[in-house]
Amino acid sequence: MATIEGITGAQFVPGTKDYDDVKYQYATSTYGKERDLNPGLIVQPKTKQDIVLALKYAKERKIAVAIKTGGHQYSGASSTSAPNIQLDLENSFRGADDRVIFQKDGKAYARTSVSWSLGEFNAWLTENKLFVPHGQCTEVHLGGHVQTGGYGQLARSFGLLGDHVLSLEIVDTDGNFKEVTKATDPDLFWAFLGGSPGNLGVLTHLTLQVHRDQDYNGSRGMKALYFYDTETLKRLMDILVEMSDNDNFPRNYDLCVSVLSSAFPLLDLWPGLDEWMSRAHPELYGKNGLIAWPRTIIVYAQWVPFESGDVCDMSWFDRIKEGSDWILGDSDVEEKPMSQLTGDWIFRNVREFEHPYVKRTYTTNSRTLAKDGWADWVVDRIDAIVRPEHNRCWLSAQLQCFGGKNSMFTRNAGNGTAYSWRDTSIGCTMDCFHTEETKDRAEDWQKVNDQEAIGPKGIFSKEDRRVLWGSYGDWNLDNVWNCYYEDREKYDKLREIRKKADPYGIFTPNPFCVKRAE
Repeated sequence: MATIEGITGAQFVPGTKDYDDVKYQYATSTYGKERDLNPGLIVQPKTKQDIVLALKYAKERKIAVAIKTGGHQYSGASSTSAPNIQLDLENSFRGADDRVIFQKDGKAYARTSVSWSLGEFNAWLTENKLFVPHGQCTEVHLGGHVQTGGYGQLARSFGLLGDHVLSLEIVDTDGNFKEVTKATDPDLFWAFLGGSPGNLGVLTHLTLQVHRDQDYNGSRGMKALYFYDTETLKRLMDILVEMSDNDNFPRNYDLCVSVLSSAFPLLDLWPGLDEWMSRAHPELYGKNGLIAWPRTIIVYAQWVPFESGDVCDMSWFDRIKEGSDWILGDSDVEEKPMSQLTGDWIFRNVREFEHPYVKRTYTTNSRTLAKDGWADWVVDRIDAIVRPEHNRCWLSAQLQCFGGKNSMFTRNAGNGTAYSWRDTSIGCTMDCFHTEETKDRAEDWQKVNDQEAIGPKGIFSKEDRRVLWGSYGDWNLDNVWNCYYEDREKYDKLREIRKKADPYGIFTPNPFCVKRAE
């Protein structure tokens, strides 16, 4: 395929080593062949005008354009197959003018491009004693992240990253530069944030309201590690469920529990862990001095004050930290500025395990998980894949409380964004990595989870409620629209907006998108 004349950024065509390196993304290991994630041309634009030229080229040739910023989309939706084009924005807008902080009337704001990773974005805000809720994966980039919500550790206390967006700067299907706000185009603003990511235009920059450390003095958090055992996991799940089932639980608290199989690179979570482990657990180190990382449970717990009279219930932290093997910092529960805490919650590794995966992210609005016995069930299911030695399957699980009437994740429903399932009480991600030989084992384990957890008799959720950032299963979104959107009215509204925003099909590079209205 020929390159596009006039583009100043790099272009990559199939058949070259550079192309093979550039086309790789998170989903390549699992779906690279099955879904043909091989664009006919990869364009790395340097300017908005490069984007205009790429869209014009696609329109003239009746081909489509996939948009990638970090390439972390689990189903491969940020890629496409030939003759379609991929726009790779990872390094497009990284100049001094592509991120700016300003203040007005005692509030702070940030204008940023989509080309920054969460690790970079977080570090920049922390330098300025500012923060905003966002996810925990360091190499996820802002473009796809904000369009799929920006779920993270602060979801109960502050909501989603996307809840803080004030304006979106886009290049539309005809190559026009537009600023989209709730006031100028409420339907497109709504659809961009949670509707059909990457299928409505090319997002280049956004402006958000951010939070100042000085407004939340006294915030504190704990990052704790436990060697895996079912008794500890059950105790932590009971605390999580107790929090989730209580609709009146205060907004101030956030809790997330992760379970990681052996061989997970823990030093990416805790740079100081190696020195401590070598002293406390020399038996884990082999003759060559390299550690064999054991199965672990990781807990992130946080409290933040909102009113002058807010007092932290330290017994909540005490219950969680019981039996922990290592806790980050000089004290069990560290009082820290919120901007620094948000950095503590980041996973510094690019991906969990260097293997293909069978992904699941479930959500529920249940308030009876304790009565229904879900904590026992999920511990048993996790143990079934984590416990066996040398089964060549590796689990990365994350379980987090989102709900309650005081939660900002819940209260931000109806705020002009399209993010689904705002009544979620708990989110549960259980990703099983495998070798080619153990793929059936991973799939069979997930099939049992699907059958027992989801559906009219499901122990976790009575309906199949998925999230766009954690997509799995059917590659044709139109076949499973009801798993990602609450009702037909919402989906049909998105279809009409898609028809208007993408009349030529330029932004329809694969079937994982809202189907345009006829």
